[in-house]
Amino acid sequence: MLKLFQCMEEFVKFDPEMPLQLQLTFLYIASHDGCHKQALEEELGYSNAAGSRNTDYLAEQHRYGKKGMNLISKDRDPSNRRRYSLTLTKQGNALVKSLKQKLYGKNHNVLETMPRLHTHQSQGVAE
Repeated sequence: MLKLFQCMEEFVKFDPEMPLQLQLTFLYIASHDGCHKQALEEELGYSNAAGSRNTDYLAEQHRYGKKGMNLISKDRDPSNRRRYSLTLTKQGNALVKSLKQKLYGKNHNVLETMPRLHTHQSQGVAE
């Protein structure tokens, strides 16, 4: 629980009153980098307005021309101009790195390079 609490504190550094819905939006994008806004809305059960509001706040420019958090980039998909593609910015990647360090320690990159184990149900052995 302490590690989870420490991760939540990382979000507070960006905005002391950052709502949980905004944190969930960032975490979804971080774990599905390059996803479309519509997929995020469907997966998290957001309305189109809630998806726009949250992604705008995380992007460079918030609603009404206010400065956003610049954690994600929100770009129109060239193959479908009605769809937005969501990717992490340099600052977003830095936050992800910080969160991983809180969760996994300094060797968090080792986890990403390790081969995944697949089990055979019939044999009970890992490949």
